[in-house]
Amino acid sequence: MINFVFKNFLWNSLKRLANLNLSIFILFLISLCCVLGSLIEQDQSLVYYQSNYPVSNLSFSIVNWQIIYNLGLDHVFQTWWFIVILIVFILTLLSCTFFTQLPSLRNARRWKFIYNKDYFNNSFFSKENYISDDNSLIAMIYSLVSSDFFVFSQDYSIYSYRGLYGRMSPIFVHFSIVSILLGSMFSFLSSFVAQEMVPNGEIFHIRNIIHSGLLSSLPPNIFGRVETFNIDYNDNGSIRQFFSKLSIMSSQGQIIVSQQISVNKPLIYRYLTFYQTDWELNSVKISLANDGVLQKKLFKTIINNKNSWLCKIAVDDYKQVILAVFDLNSPIFLFSSEGILMSKLSINQLFYINDLPFVVNDILASTGLQIKMDFGILIVYLGFLVLILSTILSYLSYSQIWFYRVSNVFYFLASTNRAVLSFEEDTFAINCSYYSLTSGLNLNIGNNFVNSYVLK
Repeated sequence: MINFVFKNFLWNSLKRLANLNLSIFILFLISLCCVLGSLIEQDQSLVYYQSNYPVSNLSFSIVNWQIIYNLGLDHVFQTWWFIVILIVFILTLLSCTFFTQLPSLRNARRWKFIYNKDYFNNSFFSKENYISDDNSLIAMIYSLVSSDFFVFSQDYSIYSYRGLYGRMSPIFVHFSIVSILLGSMFSFLSSFVAQEMVPNGEIFHIRNIIHSGLLSSLPPNIFGRVETFNIDYNDNGSIRQFFSKLSIMSSQGQIIVSQQISVNKPLIYRYLTFYQTDWELNSVKISLANDGVLQKKLFKTIINNKNSWLCKIAVDDYKQVILAVFDLNSPIFLFSSEGILMSKLSINQLFYINDLPFVVNDILASTGLQIKMDFGILIVYLGFLVLILSTILSYLSYSQIWFYRVSNVFYFLASTNRAVLSFEEDTFAINCSYYSLTSGLNLNIGNNFVNSYVLK
C-alpha cells in the first residue's frame, strides 16, 4: 500500500512538472546563472577575487569575494544548486513530452470521422459541399491520395491527414534540449583541461591541470613524446603555422599512435584531444673547443617590437657576449656586452671569441600542448543535430480533411495549422481533381458545385 501511494505521489508530481509557467521560470533562472557566470570570472585564484572583489565597509555591498566563495560563484556551472536547476528543467521537459506532446501525437494519428452536419458550422480553413453520388467517395479518395494524404474511409465518411511528422517537431525540440543540457552537465563534471610546454624530443605525461570537473580523473598509463617541432614562416618573417609530431605511448614505451598536429588539427586518442597551442625557445647548445657542450638557457624579451630570446656567454671574468635569437629561420646575432653587433651566425658555424672557438649546435624549442578530455561533447553535438532536424520538421504543415455525407449532400471540411495560402492551393487542386473525375464519369453536377474559402 505504501509503495502504491509513493508511486501515485511520484506520478502526480511528474505530471505537475509539465507546466509551461514553471518551465519558463526555470529557464529564467538558468539564464540568470549564465549571466552571473559571464560577469564573474570563473576558476580564478582566491587572491584574484580578494583583489578584484574586496569586502566593502558599506552594508549594501552586494558582491565581494566572501559571497563569491560561499555561493560558489567562482565556478557557477559546477555548483550543486545549478545542477539541481538543470535537473528540474530536464524533468519539466520530459514531463511535458510524455504527458502532453506524446498524447497529442497519438491523438493526431486517430481516425476522426464526422457524420453530423453541425461540424460544418465550425471554423475551418475550407468549406465546400457537393451533391451526393455513388462515385463521389471514389473520386475524393483518388484526389486525396494523389495529393499525398493518408486516407481512411468508413461508411460514407472519409478522414485524411498529411504532415504528421510536423507534429513531432516539439518532441524533437524537447529531446534536443535535454541532450544539450545532459551533455553540458557531463562536460563540466567529468572533463579536464591540461596545458604542457614540452621540449622537442622529450617525453611528457599529463600533470599541469588548469581545469577539472568534480568527477574527472586522469587517464592512467598514458605518456606522450614530441618527436619533432618546426615552424613554417611567411616571406615577411611572420609565422604561418607551427607543427609538432606527437606520439602517444603506453607505460611500456610502445607507440600507440603518432600524428603531426598543428593549430586547428589536433590529435584525438580515445577521449583525449591534444591541441597545438603555443611554442617557446628554451636554450642553445654550444660546443666549446676543449670543454665539451655547453647548454645556455634563453630568456624571452622584446626588441624593436619583435619577440627575441637572449643568453649571455662569459668569455672571462670581466667580459661576456650576448646571443640573440629572433626565430628559427633567421641567423643568430652576436652582440658585445656594450650592445654592439659583432657577427651573424648560423647553426654549426664556427666563430671565435678571444681566439676561443665556439659552435652553436642547436636551438632547443618547446611546443605548447593543450590536452582536453570531454565526455559530453558528443551528446551536445547530438542534441544540436536533433534540434536542426526538429527545425526542418517544424516547417511541415499538419493538414486534415473530412469528406462525409448527410442526406444527399457531401460536405468537405479542411483545416491546417500553418501555411494557409499554400493549403488553399492544395484544396483547390483537390477540388479540381474531384471535379475532373466526376466529369469524366459523366456525372451531371451542373451548378450544384459550391466552392468557398473561409480563413480562420
